[in-house]
Amino acid sequence: MSKRSCEAAESIEDASLRMARVNGRRMQKRSVRIALRRKERMSLSRPDGAYCFLHRAVPFSLQGTFRMIKCKERNYSREVFYMNKRCLSMTAVFTAAALLFAPLSGIEAQAAPTAAAQAAYASELTGLPTSIALQTQRPVAVMIDNDTKALPHYGLSEADVVYEMMNSTANKRVTRLMAIYKDWQNVGQIGNVRSTRPTNILLASEWNAILIHDGGPFYNNPYFKSTGISHLSGGFSRVKNGKAQEFTEYVLKNDIAKQVTTAAIPSTYTNPAAMNHWKIGATNLSAKAGNIPANLVQLNCFRLTKPYLSYNAKTGTYDYYENKKLAKDGEDKKAPSFANVILQNCTFTQYDKNGYLIYNVIGQGAGWYITGGKAIPIMWAKASETGITHYYDLSGAEITLNPGKTYIGICPSDDWTSVTVS
Repeated sequence: MSKRSCEAAESIEDASLRMARVNGRRMQKRSVRIALRRKERMSLSRPDGAYCFLHRAVPFSLQGTFRMIKCKERNYSREVFYMNKRCLSMTAVFTAAALLFAPLSGIEAQAAPTAAAQAAYASELTGLPTSIALQTQRPVAVMIDNDTKALPHYGLSEADVVYEMMNSTANKRVTRLMAIYKDWQNVGQIGNVRSTRPTNILLASEWNAILIHDGGPFYNNPYFKSTGISHLSGGFSRVKNGKAQEFTEYVLKNDIAKQVTTAAIPSTYTNPAAMNHWKIGATNLSAKAGNIPANLVQLNCFRLTKPYLSYNAKTGTYDYYENKKLAKDGEDKKAPSFANVILQNCTFTQYDKNGYLIYNVIGQGAGWYITGGKAIPIMWAKASETGITHYYDLSGAEITLNPGKTYIGICPSDDWTSVTVS
């Protein structure tokens, strides 16, 4: 093969086509290396996109062995093809043709859908890049049991926002979690699912979320009506886990989508205001008035499991513990971890001797905002049943949350002094 032919092949795709000597020994078989890809020059929908195209273009009888090499001096990542010297001329022709016409066929055809699939926007829940296809999709708010018998949680580590609050004054003021998901169709298992309370209806409404639960007391009924919240009650999957019946209901993949379709519930936002729920951006509390160190957040106001959040300096997030150990998701074995922690000091009204209650979340109160190893005192305010809860610093400015997941603990005022931030 002539030097001019080699130069022509190189100019087509910055490929390097040259004869190789093997340890300086005479051999009938020589190898040629065809560098198919440079990281800084090509962006393909598949890491091996160029290789696959060439591999299809070269007849089977001419194909050799491929392997990856890396040139440290030039930071190249190359795929190398070894073949017999007698096949060199024919391979050069196929290589040139493949690379010349690639923009008109395989590679360009792959690039278009890839670009669309990768298009993203900043999620209104987390501020993190999220598929643009989900921008108008409503989140769901799933009621998850937090009784010790119900552990481990499933799908909790994948939630964008997690609320924890007292569910009843009975059973050591057992708490229940309400986990909010934007990309809910891609979570494999969530739960176990339990009943809802009036407070959850008021909070889920401000997200324009579809509330996922299994029943609840009649105290819910006036709030279902006044808020007009979309909700799905029961009928989800049962999973055999060796526990009592009330701990076996879970949302499995496609469960919500099927019920939403059957119930004719809109899966896109019906209240656009919810798409601007809070402010998200890079935040450093070190310069804020009243900031204190916040490496450990102890929530003894939740008496049964006594959860706490510990700052993980490596991840910059707060890992969630309960029952004196790190919580781990039953599905992916990951610990729920949060970039932001918000605590609300809130009074409540008990309905009856059975312990049913409603938090007085419509109103205002004090609290903490915690992120990046620091905490500042805040005020919170919610003006109406479907109104958004806003959080303000000591100057009266609305706080800006760091991008990432958020934990919100609503602590009863009569036990607020048991909450410690240090």
